[in-house]
Amino acid sequence: MDVPEFGDLMESAQRSAVFLQMRDVYNVSEEAEDFAIWQRTGQQDLAPDSKYWAPWVKVISRAVARGVEIRRSRIVSEPVSDSIRYLHRAVVVNAHAGEQVRWLARRHASDIALPGNDFWLFDDHLIRWNHFDGNGAVTVHEDSDDPATAKLCAAAFEAVWERSIPHAQYELR
Repeated sequence: MDVPEFGDLMESAQRSAVFLQMRDVYNVSEEAEDFAIWQRTGQQDLAPDSKYWAPWVKVISRAVARGVEIRRSRIVSEPVSDSIRYLHRAVVVNAHAGEQVRWLARRHASDIALPGNDFWLFDDHLIRWNHFDGNGAVTVHEDSDDPATAKLCAAAFEAVWERSIPHAQYELR
């Protein structure tokens, strides 16, 4: 089954787009080279207008300009993995585009009912599941508009968001 491009989903959002990330390791092929450079040198592409970031910044900025609130929360194990350290640094670009980002230590999420996979939720009704293999590589995206599942995702995200620490205040451990 074909799923719409992410940009099309964001373009169709009217009010909100929330993203809950729960993995400690992400091995996204598009980030592999930059991640390897960061591991070797500590240098990272953080330019919003770079070839890597510009498409993302454009999609997010356009949605924010239309009045869409975009929030991302990450549940992380502490001490954090190198993958999470890398992503933490990149949040400056997410924020530049208009995203709000928060962090929650996994030990503070134990009593929250969470879906089994990372997800985007658009306007509280359309879910974009992100499926990964055991090494953190994306395997497939899947969409759902099941009302009960969307309600679960919305409740989980809001519970995590309430407890999460804003990016500017979160210190990596």
